[in-house]
Amino acid sequence: MIEQQIAARNEFDIDIDNQSRQYLVFSLGDEEYAVDILKVQEIRGYENVTRIANVPAFIKGVTNLRGVIVPIVDLRIKFNLENVEYGDLTSVIVINVGQRVIGVVVDGVSDVMTLMPKQIRPAPEFGSALSTEYLYGLGSLEDRMLILVDIDKLLSSREMALMPPSEESRQAG
Repeated sequence: MIEQQIAARNEFDIDIDNQSRQYLVFSLGDEEYAVDILKVQEIRGYENVTRIANVPAFIKGVTNLRGVIVPIVDLRIKFNLENVEYGDLTSVIVINVGQRVIGVVVDGVSDVMTLMPKQIRPAPEFGSALSTEYLYGLGSLEDRMLILVDIDKLLSSREMALMPPSEESRQAG
């Protein structure tokens, strides 16, 4: 009986992988990026944040979101893109990563797109000149190319210092 349940569950998992996924599409400069919609808690307009001393430049500060202190990361700075002034379209995408809530500043949010696995290609390797470790792949839909961001890897990376160290990294250190 247990083996049948496991087999049925594994078949279900395989079916999920062949299903379409939805991505929230946002812009940074002239490029379109996307994150898995299931990671998004909400989208807000950009508001001033409380600056914190001695943090990397891409961490703009923190804000109070209904009693929860949320760090705010500017992806333009993180991705070394030209600095654009904050305007009416500037948005904060509030993301759930692990047990943490983190806001990411983007130039604007455009839509939600559904992609099938066949529409997603692996991120190209650029050698040491450009890191693609935070990219899930490239999604293509008609005449649009989306850079799919692995938001879990990005926001939980050691250089971001936004997440508590994992058990593995504490033991290794």
